[in-house]
Amino acid sequence: MRSSRAIAALVVAAASTTGLTLGASARAQSADRATALEALAAHPVAARATPGQAFTKTATVVDRDGGTHVRMNRTYHGLPVVGGDLVVHQSAGGALDGVSQTLEAPLDLSVVPTVAGRAAAVEALAPSPVNRAIDAQKTSGSAVLVVDATRAIPRLAWKVLSGGVQEDGTPSRLATYVDARTGEVLRTEQEIQNVDGSGQSLYGGTVPLQLTLSGSTYQLKDPTRGNTYTTDLGNKEDPITCQIFGTGCPTGTLFTSPDNSFGNGSTSSRESAGVDAQYGTNVTWDYYKNVHGRNGIFGNGTGSFNRVHYGNGYVNAFWDGTKMTYGDGDGTNYGPLTSLDVAGHEMSHGVTENTADLTYSGESGGLNESTSDIFGTMVEFYAANANDPGDYLIGEEFDLENHEGFRRMDKPSSDGASYDCWSVLVGQDDVHYSSGVGNHFFYLLSEGSGATTLNGVSYNSPTCNGSTVTGIGRDAAAKIWYRALTVYMTSSTDHAGARTATLNAARDLYGAGSTQYHTVAAAWSAVSVG
Repeated sequence: MRSSRAIAALVVAAASTTGLTLGASARAQSADRATALEALAAHPVAARATPGQAFTKTATVVDRDGGTHVRMNRTYHGLPVVGGDLVVHQSAGGALDGVSQTLEAPLDLSVVPTVAGRAAAVEALAPSPVNRAIDAQKTSGSAVLVVDATRAIPRLAWKVLSGGVQEDGTPSRLATYVDARTGEVLRTEQEIQNVDGSGQSLYGGTVPLQLTLSGSTYQLKDPTRGNTYTTDLGNKEDPITCQIFGTGCPTGTLFTSPDNSFGNGSTSSRESAGVDAQYGTNVTWDYYKNVHGRNGIFGNGTGSFNRVHYGNGYVNAFWDGTKMTYGDGDGTNYGPLTSLDVAGHEMSHGVTENTADLTYSGESGGLNESTSDIFGTMVEFYAANANDPGDYLIGEEFDLENHEGFRRMDKPSSDGASYDCWSVLVGQDDVHYSSGVGNHFFYLLSEGSGATTLNGVSYNSPTCNGSTVTGIGRDAAAKIWYRALTVYMTSSTDHAGARTATLNAARDLYGAGSTQYHTVAAAWSAVSVG
């Protein structure tokens, strides 16, 4: 075990806070990192202390009682530790209340590679005998040395970023992790996060917009919500440099009008898709701010932007770390993918990236998708728009054939591929299908098991263990999930870890003996996470 003095010497480096602070005093905001590092120095076992370790603060949540939750990234001998992030929990007096992390033991490995980065890039880009879909995404790459601690045994690895195009036309920014000592491909992770499916446009009817007046021209740019704005991409696509390095990305042309009215409610006006995208951004911003106290995707009041009319016949939407992008659909089965729940879904990928940063592969990737489905659904309920009433269907508005959407949360397996219940296979499947476990949990926690009808939609949610669950309401369920995401989950959290995180959140919000706490436990057991 390392001494407190030794660990104190290791925990260095700081970064600006980009996360949420709630009711924080000036003293708390300026001292949170220092006290968190002091707490780790006094409890080296809690930090998985080891020589060469250092921490960088990324975000802080301050509770009403003064307790703090400081999120940090970890480095090891100067290398980023993927899956080594942690959250330090402290009481108002500075006492350590615990640490949330997925790293199981102190790091102890050589950081000297025996495989060169160039060779790792060649290996990462080589054709795969089992996955042609991934091969289509890999056209060029660059390698960075990291410690990959997402699995039980940490490995020194080259992270190779490659660009390309996913099967459905979505740009690809694929991270391939190659063992830096053996040359073995360890895993892949897609860093451009999308919502599988397609859509119709212009679902909200006449909606309010906050515009920017520049001279005599009105811009589809909202000065009240971080200057979020929407552009027409003119059916262009992203070049490889955009996918890998984030450079050379077409931004599109800002929508403008000589008056304060945009669109005509149909696809005959290119503005109409822009109206839906901007409206979705506005409602999602308001939901996070008014319900969870979060100031925008990044938590610091900065806005992102939307691009509509991406590609030709592109049946998807995606978040790439800075912006939302929407395709027009195929015009037959699906229209533009600018529906309210998809806007909430994509922006919530940004919230996840700037809080727990759930790795977009394995079980954590399924939880990442669940989080976007959960909050996309909550945004739709929050809007209370009679033209698009809240439901637990994902993408029903742009489903031109039957308006049933491409996922549903009461019984995820209805799509023929998603999981109702956890099993060892979940972490090996596509994240859009493994998201079913978290989605099913959230539906049961909110509405309970069995048959019900809500806003004209019939549901009948089974349980995996034959139990009966009585829901606590979606608002309480969402508050529990948000606190778990921002305070207790880390990048490699799996479903068992999500159970622990949501129980901790329910305890914080409602008490360990509360109905909410016990229902969280019952709902996870009902989807076979026990």
